[in-house]
Amino acid sequence: MMDTDDKIAGRYRVEGRLGVGGMSTVLLATDERLERKVAVKLLAEHLADDPTFISRFRREALAAARLVHPNIVQVFDFGFDDDSNQHFIVMEYVPGQSCAQLLRDRGRLDAEEAIDIVTQACNGLEYAHRHGVIHRDVKPGNLMLSQSGVVKLADFGIARATGQSAITQIGSVLGTAAYLSPEQTRGEDAGPYADLYALGVVTYQMLSGRLPYEASSLSELALKQQREMPPALSELDRGIPQALSDAVAAAISVVPAERPVDALALSASLTNGMRGVEPPTRRPLTADETAATRIMSPTGDETGATLIAPGGARDVQPPYYPKPVPAPAPRRRPSQSQPHRGGAAPRDRRGAEPRDRGARSQPRSRHRGLRRFFVLLAVLVVIVLVVVIVVALSRSGSGTVVHAHQVVARDARSGISQLQSLIERYTSK
Repeated sequence: MMDTDDKIAGRYRVEGRLGVGGMSTVLLATDERLERKVAVKLLAEHLADDPTFISRFRREALAAARLVHPNIVQVFDFGFDDDSNQHFIVMEYVPGQSCAQLLRDRGRLDAEEAIDIVTQACNGLEYAHRHGVIHRDVKPGNLMLSQSGVVKLADFGIARATGQSAITQIGSVLGTAAYLSPEQTRGEDAGPYADLYALGVVTYQMLSGRLPYEASSLSELALKQQREMPPALSELDRGIPQALSDAVAAAISVVPAERPVDALALSASLTNGMRGVEPPTRRPLTADETAATRIMSPTGDETGATLIAPGGARDVQPPYYPKPVPAPAPRRRPSQSQPHRGGAAPRDRRGAEPRDRGARSQPRSRHRGLRRFFVLLAVLVVIVLVVVIVVALSRSGSGTVVHAHQVVARDARSGISQLQSLIERYTSK
């Protein structure tokens, strides 16, 4: 315990104590070099002998020091104080109250004030996430409300440095267990969705005056998160719009994919919820859709075969699947009474344009005409031969009697044959 007028690192003169936690003590001090008020956080002494903590502390403190945003408490300095044998972090001093103090004094906040605080916190979270820094310990005690109404997020990266994201640190985690996301209670590493979940729990608490889940241990909390749905805010308070209640319920969903995509989306859904606008619905990914390739449905509606991973290229087009061509209808022959309606004549099976019925009948009529011509010619020849024979017999002086014979033939060839036999019969005498 440090007394007033003690100095940290020979530079920061202690003026009083701002707060005490399980892992640290926050002091009000004056930076004698720059002559300004600062907040100095002294971490627990037993952490000084942990080499894993030392490497994490340096890495996380450097990352937090690079975050410069109006809604983030600025980190000025960090190091190790030999006199107190403690690691320290020097931060911007924010005169005002934390949201934990507001809830302790007032129980709950009205909707407009609560949403204003949360939307400012969303701006700070979005900036941090965009720079690769996860808070991991969002709670009312780390939301500082200045006297001018500006909200600032404090203690970025400290939870990871002290190991509070691991559920094995029982003494340090139980104080903030209610704000841990389901994935954190399962021992998984925290990501941006964990910060959004924690901020959703803070919103729920500020609007209702209670936590969504009341539990005495991490195991009980994990079971309730998996098995129970917290009471809707609109049921606890009829004055809360249904759209705002739905927006908060989406933020504290057990499934990360059902939460807003980022902090700005959470801010927009809460602001719209105040106006009665329902938040957009996010469907959780199924086991099949988490793979790189999906099977097309029988209806052919889902043509996107590849899912794009977050941060990947967004201009990738799904492969093209041609639509099935319907089978052609049975073709009917066009009749003379019903002309073809299209601009071009229909084609036959070989792809050629069919001729009309008159054109197809021309070869047949021509063939029949030739046959009739040859039959008439044969009959004429037979008649001529008969006349010649009669004339020849009449000129001869013999008393031969001429007999008339009827020649019946089915065709020209048989008629000529009968005629030749008849001639030979009478000429042989």
